[in-house]
Amino acid sequence: MIRTTLSKCAKTAGYPLSEEQLLQFSDYADMLSEWNQKMNLTAITEPFEVAAKHFADSLFGLSFIGEHASVIDVGTGAGFPGIPLKIACPGISLTLLDSLNKRLTFLNAVVAELKLSDTTTIHSRAEDGAAKKSPLRERFDVSVSRAVSQLNVLSEYCLPYVKVGGVFLAYKGGDIKEELDAAKNAISLLGGEINDVFRYTIPQTDIAHSIIVIKKMRPTPEKYPRLQGKISKQPL
Repeated sequence: MIRTTLSKCAKTAGYPLSEEQLLQFSDYADMLSEWNQKMNLTAITEPFEVAAKHFADSLFGLSFIGEHASVIDVGTGAGFPGIPLKIACPGISLTLLDSLNKRLTFLNAVVAELKLSDTTTIHSRAEDGAAKKSPLRERFDVSVSRAVSQLNVLSEYCLPYVKVGGVFLAYKGGDIKEELDAAKNAISLLGGEINDVFRYTIPQTDIAHSIIVIKKMRPTPEKYPRLQGKISKQPL
């Protein structure tokens, strides 16, 4: 079920997958289902929905990621969109960052089982990982996130990881005009500029989503990101 649905979704989306890649996705789905019984990884568990809403949805970021790009998935959770991007584009260097150790235990098991090379997991809060003296700051070609935070908040967590000339890909829903307008000032303060709003419908569904493509134009000022409490309570 997972392989058939995902194969159709990926072809429709323009990202066809090999049999080996489909097998990796199938194994990933099996592990997600098994581990989800022990810890809360995802509320989406039905095979079609996992294939469409998690896997296929994640693949749409491939349009903006170079074949050998360094990519960090900030607040990766159960590995979305990072692991699907890595399966579909094995040449990328992937870092999965999350604040919960139990999620990283799961992700490490997935990385080992799927034999994903050049893939690293890091236990850290997003704002700590990108602090001014962190080796992760402004190191990556691409930062991605499917987190639910508003775009002005999410940009402060994610843009500091991106090197000048790189991009931050924010996976969002379909109706994002107000959120975009509210985030423009924050994005500019953080050294970014909205480069594209890529709109799509997840294949075999009527779900409209968007990817906000934010290009890093200038270094992020050292005072950002602020402490977590300020980021959420006093958004830029």
